[in-house]
Amino acid sequence: MAGSGPLEDPIAEAERIASAAAAARVGVKLMGGAGIHLHSPSAHRPPLRRKYGDLDYAMPKRDRKAALAFFPSLGYEANERFNLMQGDHRLYFFDNLHSRQVDVFIDSIRMSHVIDLRDRLDHDGPCATPSDLLLSKLQIYEMNRKDLVDLTALLLDHPVASNDVEAIDAAYIAGLTADDWRLYHALEVNIVKLLATLDELDVDRDLVRSRVDEIWKAVEAQSKPLKWKLRAQVGERVSWYELPEEVRSPYQPE
Repeated sequence: MAGSGPLEDPIAEAERIASAAAAARVGVKLMGGAGIHLHSPSAHRPPLRRKYGDLDYAMPKRDRKAALAFFPSLGYEANERFNLMQGDHRLYFFDNLHSRQVDVFIDSIRMSHVIDLRDRLDHDGPCATPSDLLLSKLQIYEMNRKDLVDLTALLLDHPVASNDVEAIDAAYIAGLTADDWRLYHALEVNIVKLLATLDELDVDRDLVRSRVDEIWKAVEAQSKPLKWKLRAQVGERVSWYELPEEVRSPYQPE
């Protein structure tokens, strides 16, 4: 697999990377819409089928050195400057032929919010868990319709259950939101958007709503510490999100 170039189709390329990563024992887990596509059959057909572009991954810090060699071996160009400056928590590679970037988050997702993934990346399979895929989408401040479609597919295809790496773990999500009001509020806002979009989609809406309700009941039932309650009183008067850094490849034309 080393030496062959990236494939034009993002999903086929994600599968190629997954096969190569398994063979090389590099612990990258696919995130984002492509990760949900691999995890969720409902994303393969209308009305939830869509096109994908860039690929996002998460990996444990111990595999950082391996990843720096792994992606170039598959035909990707490393952003040396970015990787030198930001490489403790994020790596960046670029497919020049198809103008596609690969972002690799190390130990945590750092976008609108920070989600710690240490101890959550050792399971089998090419993708992050459904719980972390869900969180990675619901935490986005500037959520778009593609994100909402992806979330719908994920919720259609995965039950809510604990101690099951193939299910959505409501207790895990509740624990994270109880530690951080800002993350709680992001999910609160985006679930409203999700349910509004659901009315426009020809899917099993009742199933999605029931799973959202089950997750949110767990979130609300989780006890909240004093610091959470104090931050909740401040509310939106202070920003509750970050705008993630956009990286331009040095190989892309201006």
